[in-house]
Amino acid sequence: MPFLDRKAFQDRTLPAGNTLGLDHSELDHPPLLLGQSDNIEERMKRTTVAMLKLTKQQVEKLKRMANEGNDYKNSGTKRAYTRYETVAGHIWRCASKARVHRNEQPTAMGVCVDSRSRMQPPLPQGYFGNATFDVIATSLAGDLGSKPLGYASSRIKEAIEKVTNDYVLSAIDHFRNQPDLTRFQDLHALGSDQGPFYGNPNLGVVSWLTLPIYGLDFGWGKEIYMGPGPHDFDGDSLLLPSPNGDGSIVLALCLQVAHMDAFKKHFYEDII
Repeated sequence: MPFLDRKAFQDRTLPAGNTLGLDHSELDHPPLLLGQSDNIEERMKRTTVAMLKLTKQQVEKLKRMANEGNDYKNSGTKRAYTRYETVAGHIWRCASKARVHRNEQPTAMGVCVDSRSRMQPPLPQGYFGNATFDVIATSLAGDLGSKPLGYASSRIKEAIEKVTNDYVLSAIDHFRNQPDLTRFQDLHALGSDQGPFYGNPNLGVVSWLTLPIYGLDFGWGKEIYMGPGPHDFDGDSLLLPSPNGDGSIVLALCLQVAHMDAFKKHFYEDII
């Protein structure tokens, strides 16, 4: 059952004036293309949408590629890269290649992290409030392209594992002290110059892989389609599980028209 009492989260906040001193520079605007002073031009470029499928076998192959050299079995602190960290790293690399970034181009990937189980103690089961936090993984484009897939996955893993109880409390305190919160709002409107922009040279990869999005019967039978609605913002992407439960993954991706064909090429041909 949904747990609707928002005080369960509000009671975790830091007392006024108290700070853990954590750095939240990742909450600032993502990197710009080298040579540009703003992202207005990139926001205005035409985009297109694709739904790209990875079979269970392709996902498993990517996980083997990412974990090659990751000696997690003989370490007490490491673990294998997750399905999300693997596939998102692959998407990040392919996007950077498709956009033909210079080696020294900074690039960021936005990650949405659920903090419910990361709080101490965890939030109540079924907590229905907004308990997600956006963090970013960063890299130089040259490193993404020249290093193995495991490098991209490691950058994503590092960003996710940063979301601890202290991080969440510190982030809330950081937001509380901001004079204007509108700059943190995701306003997905073509041509909008408001909110963070995760288009070129950046992107965001949101996971719906564990959401119970299929089989929701509202009284007239099984759904015909379940997926994203408006999806016209460069760099916006979602990972969805296959509706037939065969272990495959569907990527719903929006990119600039100029980059989509090259992305598709790398997306499949780089799985070797």
